[in-house]
Amino acid sequence: MYYLGLDIGSSSIKVALVETFSGKSIMTLNEPENEMDIQSLKNDWAEQNPDDWWMLSCKAIKRIIIQSNIDPNKIKGIGISYQMHGLVIVDEDGIPVRNSIIWCDSRAVEIGNKAFLEIGENKCTENLLNSPANFTASKLKWVKDNEPDLYEKTYKYMLPGDFIAFKLTGDIKTTIGGLSEGIIWDYKNDIPANWLLDYYGISQKLTPDIVSNFTNQGVVNRQASMETNLPEGIPITYRAGDQPNNALSLNVFNSGEVAATGGTSGVIYAVTNKLNSTESSRINHFAHVNYSSQNPIIGKLLCINGAGIQYRWLRNNSVENSYENMNRKALKIPIGSDGVTVMPFGNGAERMLNNINIGSRFNNLNLNNHGLSHLYRAALEGVAFSFVYGMEILKNDNTNIDVIRAGNDNLFRSEIFSNTVATLIGHEIEIYNTTGAVGAARAAGLVDGDFEKFGNKITKNDHVMSYMPIKNKDPYQKAYELWKNELKEIIKNKN
Repeated sequence: MYYLGLDIGSSSIKVALVETFSGKSIMTLNEPENEMDIQSLKNDWAEQNPDDWWMLSCKAIKRIIIQSNIDPNKIKGIGISYQMHGLVIVDEDGIPVRNSIIWCDSRAVEIGNKAFLEIGENKCTENLLNSPANFTASKLKWVKDNEPDLYEKTYKYMLPGDFIAFKLTGDIKTTIGGLSEGIIWDYKNDIPANWLLDYYGISQKLTPDIVSNFTNQGVVNRQASMETNLPEGIPITYRAGDQPNNALSLNVFNSGEVAATGGTSGVIYAVTNKLNSTESSRINHFAHVNYSSQNPIIGKLLCINGAGIQYRWLRNNSVENSYENMNRKALKIPIGSDGVTVMPFGNGAERMLNNINIGSRFNNLNLNNHGLSHLYRAALEGVAFSFVYGMEILKNDNTNIDVIRAGNDNLFRSEIFSNTVATLIGHEIEIYNTTGAVGAARAAGLVDGDFEKFGNKITKNDHVMSYMPIKNKDPYQKAYELWKNELKEIIKNKN
């Protein structure tokens, strides 16, 4: 027997099959082979056609059934992970009335900022744990203000994963987690933030019915069966945004556990049971996958725009053509890179730096003594230091950090990067070989609510290795303090 997982990303649709009993991954694949297009009609806009997600999902499901050579009648549940914060609006027939305004679209920034000021920081922080910012509710307000004819046609708004679940089942539903991603959940009162919708002049009737993350959320209907080759009646039993789902995939459910991602951008996702926050503008807060009224577990998400992109830029613009070669050369350089420091913030304004854009910077470079190997190490250390800096922000916001779990991606493959973070934070980093689609597939079987058993399977199937803190912390701490002091000076001069 098997579970099927779908991960609806902005670059591709990922699909996975896992065994129900063991949780072992059978097969994963992507559609399309190249990245999906993102339409940008104006600067800072980003849109995708929801029907394209569905078309590619159908294609991916058909492919994985054929290539895995399984009997589709043995698929017992479906889990869905999806790109967060996007907006899909449909008419009464369930047809999208416009393209989805996706997560990286910035058109609603000023709308959210104005709401934050007019509603008040205290109310937003206490009730939403966030500024409305550029999230789903603000994007819907933009449609209302700028495309009133399309707003009038709108029957329901959805998150991207809600749309795929609807295409599979015919039922328009969402989750508490989905509403929290859109900043439409009131944590203080444990209900939808209808007062925010009222402020925006948005009808409360547009909000879909709410279902639990782990329950029968509808079954594959006849139309979806014809389009996917899945048998009718398979239940959708899980859906969650990609970052909460990534944490689930890494067995991060309890306060003190942290999921870290070191891709083009970096993400630190810390789980806590504390609802108070003083960092609603630098840290995003979402209902975690195991959130409930009785046990309000929150995911505190801190994003670092400039992370792996810094190291990739060095690879693309130096003599090396592989990260492995760069890592090997970097290991020959001592901790602290002989004084060279890199500020890896060349991927736009950094939310954790209060939206200041300082750019990428190479400091203290001596053209007689330093070479590319110094830059490789300094870049890895600079990205690692930015992770540590972000974790300090989280700790100052009443967040415990006891263990860090990360996927086996390019940054965490680096001994320098992982040792630096583990040593400065003083906690183990556990590395796992898993994907969001695999996590979503496994989560389809979590209707029993046994998170401990679920986590044990992840450890058994996916744990690759661990990095432990280095006993002699002093050289790491000295290098970090130099980097942090230079960052403070740059920020001071920017203000």
